Amino acid sequence: MTQPPQDAAVRRAVKPVICYPVETLPQPDMALYDAARADLQKTGETLVPPRDARTFTVPAGHFFRITSVEGSQVGDLNLWHANDLSERFYSGKTRALHGTHITRGQQMWTAFPHLRPMATLTHDSLEWYGMDEFGGSVHDVIGTRCDPFTHNLLSGGQYHHCCHSNLTRALAHHLDIQLAEASTHVHDVLNVFMCTGFTRETGQYFMKASPVRPGDYLEFFAEIDLLGALSACPGGDCSSEHSSDMAACYPLLVETFAPKEGALDAWHAPKRNGYDQTHGV
Repeated sequence: MTQPPQDAAVRRAVKPVICYPVETLPQPDMALYDAARADLQKTGETLVPPRDARTFTVPAGHFFRITSVEGSQVGDLNLWHANDLSERFYSGKTRALHGTHITRGQQMWTAFPHLRPMATLTHDSLEWYGMDEFGGSVHDVIGTRCDPFTHNLLSGGQYHHCCHSNLTRALAHHLDIQLAEASTHVHDVLNVFMCTGFTRETGQYFMKASPVRPGDYLEFFAEIDLLGALSACPGGDCSSEHSSDMAACYPLLVETFAPKEGALDAWHAPKRNGYDQTHGV
């Protein structure tokens, strides 16, 4: 253990600086989206079974909702451009722009070189939760997803109904590709309804029982054509552990909606990032 220098207190007292000031970040037109939400027509639904995953598609300019049904349950969400799997959700940049947890009015961003909004959160029935006394909040872009590799590393054995494997199976089935290929497309997730944070003492990622209850939902507007995959996490409400056959688990409902014709005439899909990719050469 190194000894603190004489000016340790001074160094610690340096004020932090926000890495990515967002004053110039283009803002979604929430008034326009709210007006469109007032008259939506349901176009389809997918019920995600406990400890499993399902895929769904959403055309650009439509909405989708993830709803808790039957019991408290969290979900791991992957999103891709429906016609280009290389354009997928970038949790790290979303976290850098919006913070560790996201809610209504914030956006999910795509990976380089595209870097554009892919989905805007338009309603969050858990927005009231805010940040609790432990530093916990809901809908995080911190966690990567429960997976069989980390499970094997820490506990040994072969567990196949963790979220990574669930999403892999669902994507492989949807695209009719091999599991090994599908696994490479599965990426860090939006942890829907999951309540998480970092411990103040050690900085470790923690989870606690989700406040979600049947009827709660998180709603999104598709800024581009989307392919989604949602896993109903084997941790249930994540009050005890990940990758568990013991936790009570429940299904999650995904519903898609179309706006009334003309409701979004003023909306335009976001363009791909304008960087020329010459990288100084």
